[in-house]
Amino acid sequence: VQLVESGGALVQAGGSLRLSCAASGTIFSIGAMGWYRQAPGKQRELVASITSVGTTNYADSVKGRFTISRDNAKNTIWLEMNSLKPEDTAVYYCNAHCHDGGSWSVYWGQGTQVTVSS
Repeated sequence: VQLVESGGALVQAGGSLRLSCAASGTIFSIGAMGWYRQAPGKQRELVASITSVGTTNYADSVKGRFTISRDNAKNTIWLEMNSLKPEDTAVYYCNAHCHDGGSWSVYWGQGTQVTVSS
């Protein structure tokens, strides 16, 4: 299973970005998927997650600004980020719980850089 993210960029504060993450490979089922981020010198933290039936969860710091969505037919999730702040600067990682026909495992993407300038 591979997760490929895209959409990271340099943007000014107040701007918007849309990240995408597509899962491919031998996938029988995908459970929860989510976005995490890691800023320099900080631990990786959950940004938003979404279950296979669309239940979402957000970090308090992004509530009202970020929206996670999902297309199960395409094994893809998106993260719409609005009103970006410099503190949103981080590498954003996609995460997915996938069943490959044998067992459930957690997979990570390679990360995409989001930089918000003030």
